[in-house]
Order: sequence, then structure tokens, then C-alpha cells
Amino acid sequence: MLKIKDISNDWDGIFSLKGIDLHVREGEYFVILGPTGAGKTLLLEIIAGLYYPDEGSIKLRGKDVTTLPPEKRNVGFLYQDYSLFPNYDSRSNIEYGLKVRKLPKEEINRIVEALTSMLDIGHLLSRDVTTLSGGEQQKVAMARALAVRPDILLLDEPFSALDEATKEKLINDMKALHRREGITTIHVTHSQEEAMILADRIAIMMDGRIVQVGDPKEIFFKPVSVDVARFVKVENIWDVDIVDNSPKGLLMKLDGKEILTGQYTSPIGERARLLIRPEDIVIGSGELTSARNRFRGTISSMEYHGFFNLLRIDCGFPVVVAVTMQSINDMGLEVGSEVGVFFKSTALHVVPI
Repeated sequence: MLKIKDISNDWDGIFSLKGIDLHVREGEYFVILGPTGAGKTLLLEIIAGLYYPDEGSIKLRGKDVTTLPPEKRNVGFLYQDYSLFPNYDSRSNIEYGLKVRKLPKEEINRIVEALTSMLDIGHLLSRDVTTLSGGEQQKVAMARALAVRPDILLLDEPFSALDEATKEKLINDMKALHRREGITTIHVTHSQEEAMILADRIAIMMDGRIVQVGDPKEIFFKPVSVDVARFVKVENIWDVDIVDNSPKGLLMKLDGKEILTGQYTSPIGERARLLIRPEDIVIGSGELTSARNRFRGTISSMEYHGFFNLLRIDCGFPVVVAVTMQSINDMGLEVGSEVGVFFKSTALHVVPI
């Protein structure tokens, strides 16, 4: 569907995109995830044709569109501020692209009726867009973007200005819309929650480069570097020594403690980094656990994060564990409590130093 090859762009010496390669498949929901300032919006604008790259090419449905203007690319673009025309009502905003293309009035009415029914915004058509809520504006802007039947839909932080309850509902609406319509979508965001819920695949972007592409499980549980691991909140990153490579896995030492990982080939005597997410570690008595890695530790701090806490535990090396409030209350945990710490060898991910 969309093939981006070696795209580079220098932004007046202030920022640059560096050798971007991406392939977005037909009907895919593809999320570009990265921190603020990574270059995500600039890449989206280059795909849309708002800027031309200094180097590289963009092909859409096999056609080279690298130097085509936006109106000849057949893409839908939704900015985070929605960019609705404030002097138009909702209907006129939705109809705008259709009228530019000089479609017959009957065809315009049919398209508007279908879209407003699908997005449940028929009751908003006569409303001035300045009187709409953020969620309502987002739906009108989405209808306008979809009205021209784009080959690909580009979304730039579409939920960033919304309150949590509205955002949650619209994320679910977006997921249902994509499942029903199969529109090829590229969604730019810094929200890991949005990426995990919506994406078929994710590209991690940092400092103008694509550093990893994979499905959500690969991105969040098998990051390719420490920088990606830290960004996706892998709290446990340990430098270890490789001491043995056996059929049971790779034996490593961390501050004198032995840790067994899953299958991984690496020379004995080298150093590596072990990664594991806080939610992949269990605390408790451990009598019934099948985890190969078992330690005792003392809770040094407890950080409240809404529905769960992050417990920092000293096991002779630092361990961060995600624990629900219910579990904390049931086990009577507090700072200074001694606990068992358990994690499976297969939950560990190894990256080179």
C-alpha cells in the first residue's frame, strides 16, 4: 500500500529525518510511536505532500507520489487540533472536500448521510463547529477526512486534546471503525496506551530515525535497545555477565546472583543487558510458582500509579514490580516488608551492550 524508501529531510539545520524506510500494508492500522520532538508529525506531513523530502521516495499503491501535491495523493489528514473551518457548520465542513471535487449534490448527500450515520453525528450537522465539544469536533473532522474516500488516513495525535473518558470512548470507536471499514491508517502518537490498543504494527521513532518496527508484543516486550526499553517503560534493565550456555537457557550473574534466561546464544564471558517488564514479575510466597528465578527482597519504596503500584525491591539488585492495590492490601505490604520475587526465564529479553 505505502512504501517509504530512504526518506531524509533537513529542517533548516534544526532537525532532520534520517533514512526513513517503512512499508505499511493494505488495511493496516500502523502507529508511529515516539517521544515529543522525534519527527513523527514531519514524517506524516511528508507522506501527505505538505513538504517534499530532500532524498528518498514515497509510493502509494505502486505510484510514485514523492513530488505530487497533497490534492493529487488521495490521503485524508486529521491534525490534533482538527483544523475545522470555524465559519462553517458541521455539514459544510464534511462536504468541503466533496464540493472541491465537484461531485453531484445527490452523491454528496449520500456520502454525508452514510458517514454521519456511521459516526453517530447526524444530530450535529447544523451545529456551528465552535459550539461542539472536543469529542464531537474530532468526529466531524474524521467524517471530513473520510468523505473523500482516501487511500490512506493520516492521524496526527488525534486524541491528545481530549479528557480521559472521551479519549477512551473515541479510541474504542476508532478501533471499531477500522475493524468495520478496513481503512489503511497511519496514526502518530506519543501515547503507548493508544498504540497498544489500536496498532496492528508499531514503528518506534527517535531523533528522526525509525529504530524498531514490530507488532505491539514485540515492541513492548522485546525492545531492541535500552533506549526503546526505557521509552516503553521496561523498568528492569540489568547489566549482567554471561557465565554458561546450556540447553536450559543462558545462565547470567548479576551482582553475584544467578539468573536463568530463555534460549539465547552468546559467548561465555561477555556482558549483556537483561530486560523484563514490571508486570512480568510476581511477588508472594512462591510455593506454587513454576518460575525458575526466585529471590528474596525487601520493599524499599511504593509508588502509586492509580490502579496499581510500582514496588521497588532490593534483592541484592534492584527490582521493580507492578502490583495491584488489591494484592497490596491482601498481603499487607508496606515499605520494609520482605517478599519473594519470582520471574520466568522466558519473560526475560536479552540485548547486547
